[in-house]
Amino acid sequence: MSETLRTPDRAGASQPPARTTSASETSRRTTATTAPAAKQGKQRDAFFDNAKYLAIVLVAMGHAWEPLRADSRAAAALYIAVYTFHMPAFIIISGYFSRSFDASPNRLKRLVTGVAVPYVLFEVAYSFFKRWANDDPTHPISLLDPWYLVWFLAALFIWRLTTPLWKLVRWPLPLSLAIAVLASVSPDIGDDLDLQRVLQFLPFFVLGLCLKPEHFQLVRRREVRLLALPVMASALVFAYWAAPRMNAAWFYRRDSAQELGMPGWVGLPMTLGMFACSLILVACFFAWVPGRHLWVTALGAGTLYGYLLHGFLAKGSRFWDWYEVDWVHTPLGAVVLTLFAGALITALCTPPVQRMFRWAMEPKMDWAFRRDSKALDRGTTR
Repeated sequence: MSETLRTPDRAGASQPPARTTSASETSRRTTATTAPAAKQGKQRDAFFDNAKYLAIVLVAMGHAWEPLRADSRAAAALYIAVYTFHMPAFIIISGYFSRSFDASPNRLKRLVTGVAVPYVLFEVAYSFFKRWANDDPTHPISLLDPWYLVWFLAALFIWRLTTPLWKLVRWPLPLSLAIAVLASVSPDIGDDLDLQRVLQFLPFFVLGLCLKPEHFQLVRRREVRLLALPVMASALVFAYWAAPRMNAAWFYRRDSAQELGMPGWVGLPMTLGMFACSLILVACFFAWVPGRHLWVTALGAGTLYGYLLHGFLAKGSRFWDWYEVDWVHTPLGAVVLTLFAGALITALCTPPVQRMFRWAMEPKMDWAFRRDSKALDRGTTR
């Protein structure tokens, strides 16, 4: 999931004619030469890890602001502004790093172990958590109706499986936008696998598939960074105006226009308009993401851990009435909640937490696959 850093190839360098090398010495030299290159090839891009970390911090903060919206117009404005771009940014990055997916056996195996299995485990875990924490013993366990945050894993599984199709068609982004518009005017889609979100967020994933490294460099130019400041400020002002006038459910993209009490035709301008607004704010967000290694860069590899684990506390705070305390709804309380959400999600992305939950997020599961899958994979890539 990172760009490969290349080193000069010395394999063809000439040797002094008077000296011969043994096979063992040649092997040692080859290993010494290629080991640094292999190590560098596994290096992660600091920009994308920083972007993922900052995006997931905004996700946690948005969840912390949600119960404050009724009493604070400022919290509602921040909530709307952040929800316009934080998940689109995360999905665009997911699409960008899915470009190499070709449905080969090896990549299908990683899709199962890294997405499908965590989906099943966390859907079951969240269901039991709701039964216990919300005193709801009848809450069903349904793998077809993802609850709360788990929808993203179902969506990522579907999006990645369709990657070869998007690389095949001539106009992938317009086609994905057309699908999103049709979903926004189709109330009969239902809740299975949260398909409304899968289809309405689809254009961001497809856009990520279409992007190249130079596109990210384009938005990180100095002039774009300077322009991003007034644009983001204007977005916050508009969000402050729109907060009491607009249904925030539009930003969840889990309902059709009709389900939100609007005529069906409204789905077309809203889908296209929100896609454009999200792209603008995503560009502003990327413009200010640091490209150098920081202390938080290593946390970028654990953002999915933080995303799924913080949901237990985010939902628990509602089940256990933490927001019923008066001081939480004061300006100081909102600031404390915001800092706490940022600190919590940061802690949940750390390497110790990753090691603790790797069995659920990245299980090996070699026992579940045929031993000749590597041979099959080599056969498909020839």
